[in-house]
Amino acid sequence: MTTPRSYPSTIADAVTNEIVIKKSRFIAHVAPAASPDAADEVITRDKKQYWDARHNCVAMVTGVLGDRARSSDDGEPSGTAGVPMLEVLRRRELTDVVAVVTRYFGGIKLGAGGLIRAYSGAVSEALDLAVIVRRETLTRVTLDVAHSDAGRIDNVLREWVVAHGARLDEPRYGATATFELWAPPAVLHQLTADVAAASAGSVVPVVGEDRIVDVP
Repeated sequence: MTTPRSYPSTIADAVTNEIVIKKSRFIAHVAPAASPDAADEVITRDKKQYWDARHNCVAMVTGVLGDRARSSDDGEPSGTAGVPMLEVLRRRELTDVVAVVTRYFGGIKLGAGGLIRAYSGAVSEALDLAVIVRRETLTRVTLDVAHSDAGRIDNVLREWVVAHGARLDEPRYGATATFELWAPPAVLHQLTADVAAASAGSVVPVVGEDRIVDVP
């Protein structure tokens, strides 16, 4: 059996958290961003909101595989802000996420090491508050069922998806009742067997395309 491919996770909603280090305020805002353009919108809003801050440093990772990344030190010494922030996102195995850390300088210099710890720590503490959403591949399966059997098959499928990590869409009614569900590839053989048993072989699942979905 082929091992399902793993994908980076993302976060469900935006989170903001503030830490204070030697009188400097570090306000970390992490938000889901499905594309670089969406991430840029978050960055623009944050810079507008914190227009009077000395620095608004940025890190983002996007793409299903987390293959696009960007960071900015926004005036901090090179490598002391954006890259450490980005490393936190990488270490947490996240994608489609942007982090902006706003710094209000408190008058005490932190040094390169202190800045690295401050910026990475600010992102890390914000992510501790976020709801992580994992991603996996599910396969579309369609079942056409006679109206006389629709109620029974509906009940069978609703129990089945809960037990097997699948999802069931609302049925469509036409000449037949059409059920569409999304199931992990590894359980498709089990689905076929269970449907055959429940329908005395009269219902045959039709396997369709795969898609990557968010799983809370």
